[in-house]
Amino acid sequence: MPNFNDTIQELPQSFRREKQELDQAGINHWSSIRDLTDLELSQLARSGQASARNLKRLRGMAHLVCGLDLPPQDAALLMHAGIATPAALAACSPERLVRQTGRLERSLGTKRPAVVDLKVAGDWIRRAKQLAN
Repeated sequence: MPNFNDTIQELPQSFRREKQELDQAGINHWSSIRDLTDLELSQLARSGQASARNLKRLRGMAHLVCGLDLPPQDAALLMHAGIATPAALAACSPERLVRQTGRLERSLGTKRPAVVDLKVAGDWIRRAKQLAN
């Protein structure tokens, strides 16, 4: 299984200002974002370039990337589907997870096959439950 706890390569365009602030602060690993406190997030947002809301989203993604060893794009999918923490994922059923992520992908009009099927959902939920224990 690949390890995604490495250097942040790129982020979606909607996080470009946050990426600039993180780069300027020398924060370029998912584990570093995961470990940021609320105070540190506020300090990063103080410049007015980065939004505290987006920085908190990135921290949530980092918990999913680091805790569950998910690729950043899968962590983003979960976040936008309303599953923002490993604990929330552990509480999901595979069917619910497929339904929520599928609904999001359809609303985005991606026209690609669904990323999350029952097998993937079951694997992610199993990993989240292991992390909780």
